[in-house]
This record gives sequence, structure tokens and C-alpha cells, in this order.
Amino acid sequence: MIPESQLETWSHQGAIQGSSDTYLSIKQTLEAAGTPYSGKKYKVFLQGSYGNDTNIYAESDVDIVIQLDSCFQHDLTKLSEAEKAVWKQVFSDAVYTHVDFRRDVLKVLTDKYGTSVKDGKKAIMLDANGNRRKADVIPAIQFRRYHKFNSLNDQAFDEGIAFYNSSNEMIVNYPKYHSANLTQKHQQTNKWLKPMVRILKNLRSHLVDNGLLKSGIAPSYYLEGLLYNVPSDKFGLSYQDCFVKAFTWIQKEAVKENLVCANEQYYLLRDNEHTCWSKADCELFLNTAIDCWNNWGK
Repeated sequence: MIPESQLETWSHQGAIQGSSDTYLSIKQTLEAAGTPYSGKKYKVFLQGSYGNDTNIYAESDVDIVIQLDSCFQHDLTKLSEAEKAVWKQVFSDAVYTHVDFRRDVLKVLTDKYGTSVKDGKKAIMLDANGNRRKADVIPAIQFRRYHKFNSLNDQAFDEGIAFYNSSNEMIVNYPKYHSANLTQKHQQTNKWLKPMVRILKNLRSHLVDNGLLKSGIAPSYYLEGLLYNVPSDKFGLSYQDCFVKAFTWIQKEAVKENLVCANEQYYLLRDNEHTCWSKADCELFLNTAIDCWNNWGK
């Protein structure tokens, strides 16, 4: 088994000062007066490992969302026909859309950071430069999945973000639910959850560095989701105890089809879904991690 001392080292949070400075600098640029969207309603916030305090030393990327709230994408499928009719009377199509917003955010970043900026498949990427760390900026718009709509004063919806990839496919996620649920679970486990997430992420890095697992098989987001499903009473005593109990529960007790992402809006394991982990990749990670545990030091 992996020694407790190694797990203890892996449990530590990576440095945050450089990432914090990078985030604040980019946030200041995005929120500067005179941007093409400065008159619109929007917000800038962190997501990912630094936003959730699960970052490790090997990670350097800072994930930033700039979310336009002046318009929103929506899902009305759970509304009755009468509710849909009322909704359509209240709202009209936006004039300034996600296409305009992404174009303007890209221009603001390019004007500030020049050739360090690359327009990627999902995010706008900024290369590291000096003290600035590598960053991914996602221009998104608010997303609402409605459960009820009788009027502006009588409505209910799940709020997330929507953004588009280079194939113009809309991807919906719920980073604030993800973060809030992780924090709540962290408290329920007497603060064992986030160190255990960092242990799994460092273990993944160890497997990749030693050629036992390909990079990209076990993204951090899904590792957080995996441990989020483990019952709180499996955490405690020691990191070795947590590891054994968590993996035993996942492999022998969990109904894997029913595992959910930490945002509780999607199932964790589904194939060919932008927001889900492929079942084969999950099993590969689990089996490789268990082999590493069983053969550590041999």
C-alpha cells in the first residue's frame, strides 16, 4: 500500500499566490471601463481547482469564467404549455448574444495580452508570461433550466452557465453548485474530502508521469465528482483508511450508473456526453490506481 507519509505529502494544497495574482490581474482587465460590454450585466469568477481549493503543486492553469447575465439560454422542457406561453410573453430574443460577447472578450484580452492569447475550442487561452500563470477564460452566458414559470414573481429554475465549443455545440454546466456542494461535503467529512481529492489528483499525476496512465483519462473535475459520491462515514482516521474505504465502496457497493457529478445536475458516468466521464476511462483510472496501491514499492 502507499505509505501514509506519501499520502500526507500528496494531500497538501498547491501554492495559491501566483494563481491569485493571475486571476486578479485578468479580472481587472475584463472588468475595465470602456470594454464593448461594459454597459451589460456580467460577472467574473473562478472555477476549477483553484476556485475549489483542490489544486496541487503540479497544476498551474487558472480557470476563469466571465458570465453575461444580460441575456440567457434556457431549457423549458419541464414547463407546461401554459407556463411556456407565459414565459414567451415575458421574454424576447436578445440583441446582444453569446457570439457578440465572446468576440468582445477575445478582443479585450488580445488588446491587453497580445500574442499570448489563443482562441481555443472551448476557452480563450492565455500563455504564462513572467509571474502570470497560464489561464483559460470561458466567455459564458447565464443558463436557466426552468421548473416553474407563472410570472417573474413566481418562477423556479436551476442556474448554470452555457458556452459553445468550436463546433458551435452548447455546453451547459453548473460550477457554483459544484463548488457549493463540494464545500458542504467537505464539512460533512470533517474536512477530509478536499485533501483526499488532492491525493487522487497527485496519484493520477504519478501514474501519468510513470507511463501507467495517459494524460486526460482522469480530469480533476471527475475525480472531485467521484469522491463526492462516497458516503461521509467512509472518511476519517487516516488517509490510508480513507483510500481503502472509498475505493472499496466505489468498486463493491456503489451502483456506478447512479453516481452523480458534484453539481448534482448530471450523472457522473455516461458515454459521449460533454459533461460526463466515459465509463471506460473511469474504470481504467480505478483499476490502475488500485494496481499502484497494491504494488507500491515492489
